[in-house]
Amino acid sequence: MIYKNVLTAIGNTPIVELTLDSKARVCAKLEYLNPGGSVKDRSAVFMIEEAERKGLLKPGGTIIDASSGNQGIAVAMIGAAKGYKVIITVTEKISKEKLTTIQAYGATVVLCPPAAMDDPRNYHNVAVQIQKQTPNSFMPNQYFNLSNRLAHQTLLGPEIWNQTEGKITHFFAAAGTSGTVSGAGRFLKSQNPDIKVIAIDAKNSWRSTKGNPKPYAVEGIGIDFNTPITDYSIIDEFLEVTDEESLGMLQPLAKQHGLLVGLSSGAVAAGVMQYLPKLKQGDIAVMIFGDSGRAYLSKGFYGRVEDTVPYHVALKQPEVMQL
Repeated sequence: MIYKNVLTAIGNTPIVELTLDSKARVCAKLEYLNPGGSVKDRSAVFMIEEAERKGLLKPGGTIIDASSGNQGIAVAMIGAAKGYKVIITVTEKISKEKLTTIQAYGATVVLCPPAAMDDPRNYHNVAVQIQKQTPNSFMPNQYFNLSNRLAHQTLLGPEIWNQTEGKITHFFAAAGTSGTVSGAGRFLKSQNPDIKVIAIDAKNSWRSTKGNPKPYAVEGIGIDFNTPITDYSIIDEFLEVTDEESLGMLQPLAKQHGLLVGLSSGAVAAGVMQYLPKLKQGDIAVMIFGDSGRAYLSKGFYGRVEDTVPYHVALKQPEVMQL
């Protein structure tokens, strides 16, 4: 099949089964195989094309959004494909790979300090202010636009349902904006109310700490303020994971399963491992692997340059090559 353009290639990502010590079938949906490298491709293109239909975004316009990285990459890719200018506000926590990827698509990146939602320096608030000052501009506003959730209800949920032939019993996804878990979860429960929808949150997030958040390293996860996107009515359970648990999953997933996934995917896998004893024979659990580990290689979570073996050592001391 030849796609009309890169945007029509979004979706139809594979679901693969992992070999785990469980009676259930535990699978991962590889959303990092979307053209922009993450699950955010779906919601970004949905919100932007909706804005075009409604006349909120016109030719020659500018798209502005706040992002921890993947939304920004998706918006930048879509802007490049559609001919829009793009401005993305990010925090200093963003990986170098994500930042330079956004720039590679031709977008302008505005770097903001870590700040609470009531601080004008907060990256979301900065994006809102830039959008107000920019004529003919549109802000998808992923943290407050209900179409974020609707995108995954419309696109991701049905895909998972069809790929599992309606046999899915458990759905696991990271909670950041909560668009993925709330949207896809809504659709899945509409097909079978018995499906368990489980959200993975950072242990130090605003929600997890009951309004007293603490710093955490994992990007793309964490309910850090009250957002209308989160649909608590369809989420059966929240699992809270630490940085150590999340990052500790990255190398095993790569080295034992061949899955080089990003930080939030490590968090989801850590949550699934917590839940694993509850799964039983006949269950089919699907977790979302939202982006790739290639976006975080500079952070040193997967391996370091200093750990490589010089060629002359390998040739003279073959024993060092024994795995």
